[in-house]
Amino acid sequence: MKFTGFGEYAVDFYDGLEADNSKSYWDANVATYKVDVREPMEALLKELEPEFGEGFGEGKVFRPYRDVRFAKDKTPYKTHCGGVIEAGRGGGAYYVELSPAGLRVGGGCFHLASDQIARFRTAVDTELHGPVLDEILAKLKRAGFEILGDRLKSRPRGFAEDHPRLDLLRYRSVYAARSWEPADFLHEREAFDRVRKSWRQLRAFNEWARDHVGPSEQPRR
Repeated sequence: MKFTGFGEYAVDFYDGLEADNSKSYWDANVATYKVDVREPMEALLKELEPEFGEGFGEGKVFRPYRDVRFAKDKTPYKTHCGGVIEAGRGGGAYYVELSPAGLRVGGGCFHLASDQIARFRTAVDTELHGPVLDEILAKLKRAGFEILGDRLKSRPRGFAEDHPRLDLLRYRSVYAARSWEPADFLHEREAFDRVRKSWRQLRAFNEWARDHVGPSEQPRR
């Protein structure tokens, strides 16, 4: 099925879920979720797979349920719908998200295990691969992306204080993201065009992450 936009009530559904994050609300509105949110998201990812899936895999829509086992917040449902094309968590990802805030896209290393952090810093430390990432991120900033992630406040152990890429070495996760507020484009073909254009801009970052970080080799907890 070709993506033609998210459904008319997609944002309204999440506005309501933010106000009443309960099973009763979910059960009463799950048909809207399926038709206006999940099915269009699946269609969007399916249509983007041929261009972005090689080396990363198939598109996946994240489950709508929160993992509340160790969380203080016990609300059961996510107030956004996320989709991704990735080979493994941390090694580059094409991400898209619909929420009451609008449409959000991103790419890079969203979550890094300890072995991935080690490979990331090894690559950043070299004069071959480090400057390449620096320029990739600078170009994304110029294109309107935010560079985000979890960072150490101090320098990582084993690196000099005057390292030319010390700011990059501090990252324990690093990704680029941009957003658009809700508007008519969400329900039109234009949403596809915005995601595809942004993912094309993120391609160099994701390929760098795939080639120099890759999926974690540690067993998942």
